[in-house]
Amino acid sequence: MGFASGLIVVGCFLLGGAWSIFRANDDVAGRTGGQWFFAAVLLVAAGLAIASGVLRYY
Repeated sequence: MGFASGLIVVGCFLLGGAWSIFRANDDVAGRTGGQWFFAAVLLVAAGLAIASGVLRYY
């Protein structure tokens, strides 16, 4: 597996983590501010990793 493929795999892993954090909500309180923040940070990191993997591939 090349470096570009590894970056894409890491990006997809981070994307799955963001989805997992975003789905874990309380029935009464809903999503907390920390969940929104952490999911946003993971989405940005996933986007950067996937974009850099795609750009490194080409």
